[in-house]
Amino acid sequence: MFVVLLAGCGPKDYKHDADERVYAILDRHWDPEFGTKANYRVSDVEPSALDVRVDKTIPSSGVLTLPGAVAIATAHNREYQTQKELLYASALNQRLVQHQFEDSLFGVAGLFYSGDGTDEAVGLSANVGFNRLLATGTQITAALATAWTEVLLGPGEMGWSSLFAASVTHPLLRGSDPAIVLEGLTQAKRDTLYQIRTFNRFRKTFVVWVVTQYFEALELHERARNAEAQVAALERLRDQARNLASVGRLPVIEVDRLQEEVLLMREVQIVAQQEHERFLDQFKIALGLAPTVDFRLDAEAMRSLAASGLAEPTFAESEAIDTALYHRLDVANAADAVLDAQRHVHVAADQLRADLRLGGTIELHSDGARRGTAGAALDLPLDRVAEQGAYRMALLALNQRQRDYDLTADTVRLEVRQAHRKLREAAQRYRTLVEARELAEVRVEKTYALLR
Repeated sequence: MFVVLLAGCGPKDYKHDADERVYAILDRHWDPEFGTKANYRVSDVEPSALDVRVDKTIPSSGVLTLPGAVAIATAHNREYQTQKELLYASALNQRLVQHQFEDSLFGVAGLFYSGDGTDEAVGLSANVGFNRLLATGTQITAALATAWTEVLLGPGEMGWSSLFAASVTHPLLRGSDPAIVLEGLTQAKRDTLYQIRTFNRFRKTFVVWVVTQYFEALELHERARNAEAQVAALERLRDQARNLASVGRLPVIEVDRLQEEVLLMREVQIVAQQEHERFLDQFKIALGLAPTVDFRLDAEAMRSLAASGLAEPTFAESEAIDTALYHRLDVANAADAVLDAQRHVHVAADQLRADLRLGGTIELHSDGARRGTAGAALDLPLDRVAEQGAYRMALLALNQRQRDYDLTADTVRLEVRQAHRKLREAAQRYRTLVEARELAEVRVEKTYALLR
């Protein structure tokens, strides 16, 4: 038992204890409205039941589906892992601040030798106790000290001696408000809440980004395939025109024109294929995979999207803006930051007050002797230049946080307006492109008919 206390816990025990405390804090702060409590644990911690567990492997079919891409990205994307670590760090910091209001144990032991040629002695000493800070600002310290001395030379005292000492300090003016005393812990809890919101906001936008990248890669693949098909169609037209020209039924210049179109379309095909391969390699890195990993995307996803069509939004722009301002997690963080700044002004104003503290100590010696002291200490607010500056800066910070919130809200309004316009534009462009494709198909058929 004594050896265990001396050695302390092992690194694995400390890590396990820290992980349990951190995720207990996160679980308490997590609101289901923020998002599903899944895929939020750091990589070296046992995943939760809702976490996606997926290896960096491609199915045997060689096709990476859209759900599979999202699963791999949330499990292995490097930025996603960093966001999980930032979430962990915020809760760990709250744990450290919270520890100030818990019993803080201490224990010190030592061996000593003293001698000056006339007196000599050896001995050992030990000192154990705890510190505790209460929400009222009261500071409590209690310690038990014991010592053993063996006199080797001289008339000094020898044997065991012990001392119990306790002290209490309580503020009456500055720092006596529990809200002031607990401000550090309050802010640490708020920071944890903000990071949970930030993580969930990142996760939502990240999944949308992965889906967007997936369809963009499919679109580039379709462009390359379409260019390849157009090259083949033009080559067939050129061959037919060459046959007609050989029997004098078509001018040779038409053959040359078609050959030129074939060469131009081959250049378009090469560029489209290179662009698709370059984008796909970047997408692999975004998923957390090596660019040398080979897979195909699921073309059925694009066909399903095309079959569903693209309609204009049925909701009003003002409705979308109100919904975003109410539900966006970054807006909630900006609004709460204003409340934090208001509290900081209150804390800074408290530091301008006089400091009056009551204190007392008591000592109990092993020989039965007792000693106690009690008193008060007053620090008049005669020099509060530093506190004055801190108070003024807190007021300025409050104004800044208010402007930050206004900017965040206006930015959200702008983003929603732009997104609403893009949805309408995309629906209109989709209809135009469908009509253009149908017209192109008719034109190709007419061209073949003319050649026939």
